[in-house]
Amino acid sequence: MQNLQKLLQVILFISLFSACTKNEKTPAANNLTLHFNNTFKDKTIVLGDKNSTTATVNTSASGQVHRFSELKYVISNIRLVTTAGKEVPYNINDLDKGATIVDHSKPQTLDYVLTNIPSGEYKQLKFGLGVKQELNTLDEVKFPKFYAAAGANKTWMMWEWGTGYRFTKIEGFYDTDNKQMSIHTGSTVDGKENDPSTWKQGVDAYRDITLPLSTIAVVGFKAPKINIKADFDKLLSGKTNTIKLKTGNGMEDNATPNIHHSIEMRKFVDNLGGNGTSDITGIFSVTSVEN
Repeated sequence: MQNLQKLLQVILFISLFSACTKNEKTPAANNLTLHFNNTFKDKTIVLGDKNSTTATVNTSASGQVHRFSELKYVISNIRLVTTAGKEVPYNINDLDKGATIVDHSKPQTLDYVLTNIPSGEYKQLKFGLGVKQELNTLDEVKFPKFYAAAGANKTWMMWEWGTGYRFTKIEGFYDTDNKQMSIHTGSTVDGKENDPSTWKQGVDAYRDITLPLSTIAVVGFKAPKINIKADFDKLLSGKTNTIKLKTGNGMEDNATPNIHHSIEMRKFVDNLGGNGTSDITGIFSVTSVEN
């Protein structure tokens, strides 16, 4: 009799558990985190000045050694693509809610949490490196949070002379004598400096990135994390251009601040963000998805 009672209790427990499980509804939305790991090839970058003994040293395809002392870039226009092919945008027209500045010196910026992502299965991630043309205006009133993060030139993520944001800012040193390297990219404006009526789009440095996910990201009961590698070995040794740094005042001298011409800047842009045709990933790849 006791065995029968125990058996009935077990059956009752299983029935109640099953009923509760069936009645538990999948949340309508949950968070999803983008984690950025900035590397030279497979080695996470350590920043340092020219006298640092711990800074990560990389060697380019042309044989130049180089290291970084500063590394920042803008991520915006984020979209997730479901397994059914539907594109889900994430605050794509609001820089305060849908854009971030990844600053390698600030670990908290390496994780960007997307909130209220609709529950579902996602196979692809899209985002912009930089700010798309229609939003690339320094607007402290409309987007005060992003404007403050850009630093109002204190962190130099805005052009001093223009109206838009810098998209990447890389400082460091190259060659064995530690010459200064300063790579800044961003869309440019052509026209007369003090006459806005003459301004028009110059170089469009914004690049749209498309990354397949290594594993389907399932948003629902859990909040997944997508781990993204940004391989800055490709800055000089890209899929599009192999770049050799040169210091000087000529049109092809590309390493010193405020000297390199927009033609030279575009080479860095295409290496970092892809050329938009044969390369739509640039330096980025998805290494894993944690569901």
